[in-house]
Amino acid sequence: MTARNASLAGIAMMLIGILLFSLNDVMGKWLVATYTVGQLLLLRSLAALVVILPFVFKQGVQRTLRPERPGLQALRVLFSSGEVALFYLAVTYLPLADAMTIWLAAPVWVVILAALLLGERIDGRRWLAVALGFAGVAVSLNPSGASLSMPALIAVAGSFLFAAMMIAGRRLRGTPDVTLVAWQTLGALLMGIALLPFGWVTPSLKDTALLALLGIVAMGAHICVTRSLKLAEASVVVPYQYTLIIWALVFGWFVFGDWPTPAMLCGAALIVAAGLVLLILERKAAPTPAVLEATGAGAP
Repeated sequence: MTARNASLAGIAMMLIGILLFSLNDVMGKWLVATYTVGQLLLLRSLAALVVILPFVFKQGVQRTLRPERPGLQALRVLFSSGEVALFYLAVTYLPLADAMTIWLAAPVWVVILAALLLGERIDGRRWLAVALGFAGVAVSLNPSGASLSMPALIAVAGSFLFAAMMIAGRRLRGTPDVTLVAWQTLGALLMGIALLPFGWVTPSLKDTALLALLGIVAMGAHICVTRSLKLAEASVVVPYQYTLIIWALVFGWFVFGDWPTPAMLCGAALIVAAGLVLLILERKAAPTPAVLEATGAGAP
């Protein structure tokens, strides 16, 4: 495959992956209106485990269950499970586009956490991009209006945990993808079990299938995005992750009748601009292919 064809294939895989993430988010928002967050996490994770098990056996069960740096692995799993739980909790009350806009601020949090926890030096241009991203979050939250609510703050906390998960992923670059995904899925499963006492609604056969499909779609999205980053440089494919906003707007209006406020649209534009600036600066600083955790590609 030529470099051009590989890049085109990578872009196609990223677009498909982001569409699948969007469908996952729509299904999650639809189902969480009836079922508890714990149920969603439990049944989604069980379905995802069925999908990932063949890859675990191929890699080796012992190698998967005994990863290097188990403490950091556990911390990443904690961040990941908390982030997914907060996402489903946030979209219970927020329009889909609002929640996804706030989640796309994660790369901004990554820059700050990298400076504080990893000792990375951040130049003035990156700090300006961070300021632009936070301006976008502030505009989206509309502090002077009714949109600054507990669900909005939950979404901010979720985007922070998503960034923390990516920072942990940076330190685990040598860990196979199968191991990372398997432990991430197990963590969500345990989180779902822990949250079950807070409520249970017996699902119909149809909804059980939808809850299982939720995990399969999410797993497919992760596979597409990961494959995309192996086919082409992150600087080529990652900008297409911002099509998530477009899908969130389309599905939010078509499925739920939601339409974002002008403040949310302006905030989304600022956040996307900040993310693209950070990506360009990252490419200039290190023109080698970046890893998924360094870019913030993907979604809950």
